[in-house]
Amino acid sequence: MMNPTIIRLTARALLGRRRVLLLLPMPIILIGLTLLSVFSEERETPSDWGPLVFSNLGLAVILPLTALIVGSSALGLEIDDGTITHLITKPLPRSEIILSKLLVAWLVTTAATAVPLAVAALIAGSGPLAVGLVAGTALGGLAYSALFLALSVMTKRPVAVGLIYIVLWENLLVSFVDGARVFSIRQHATAIADAIGDTPLISSTLSVPTALVMASVFVVVGTVGATRRLRSFALTGEAN
Repeated sequence: MMNPTIIRLTARALLGRRRVLLLLPMPIILIGLTLLSVFSEERETPSDWGPLVFSNLGLAVILPLTALIVGSSALGLEIDDGTITHLITKPLPRSEIILSKLLVAWLVTTAATAVPLAVAALIAGSGPLAVGLVAGTALGGLAYSALFLALSVMTKRPVAVGLIYIVLWENLLVSFVDGARVFSIRQHATAIADAIGDTPLISSTLSVPTALVMASVFVVVGTVGATRRLRSFALTGEAN
C-alpha cells in the first residue's frame, strides 16, 4: 500500500527544501521558554509555566503549524511546480501515492514536535508527561497531516485555508463552544497526553475513546478525500 521510492523522494524533497527551515525556530522557542522559566530569577515552578508551554504553545501552535507546513508541502509543492505529472502518469494506485506522502508528513511532523515537547516535559521533571506528549503528538500529527495533505489537493491555497482552520476553529471557536472540542484535533492530542501524563500541567475534557475515534475519522476522511481528488487530476497536474 506504500511505495518506498515515493517515500524516499518525498522525504528528500521535504528535508532538502528551504521550507524545512521554517520548522527550526518553533522547537527552539519552546525549549528556550522552558529553560528561561526554569532558570528565571522568580524561580517559577512547572505549574506556573507548564500549561502555557505544553498546551497553549506546543499542542495549540507548534503541532498544527508544523503539520501545516509539512502536510501541505508533501504533495502541494509537486502540484505547484507541475512535477505531479511524473507521478500520475505512472501505473500507481492513487491511494499508494497518498499513503506514502502521508507517512512521510506524519513522521516529520511528529519528530519535529514530539522531541522538543518531550525534552520540555523532562526538564519539568515529568517522565510520564513526556511519554504522553509523544503519544498525543503522534495521534494529532497523523490527523493534522491527513487533513492538510487533503487540503493541498483540494485547494490552491492550502496554507491559507489551514491557517483559518487553526486560528478560527482550533483556537477560537473551541474556547467558547464546548461541543466544538469533539471536532478539534488539538483536543484529541491533549486528551491522550493528559491520560498518559496524569499531571495538572496539561488537562482535557475529552475522553480517550472519543479522542481516538474522532482523530481516526479525520485520518480516514482526509486520506480518502485526497485519494479521490488525486484521481481527478489530468496530465496537466490540475483537477478536471
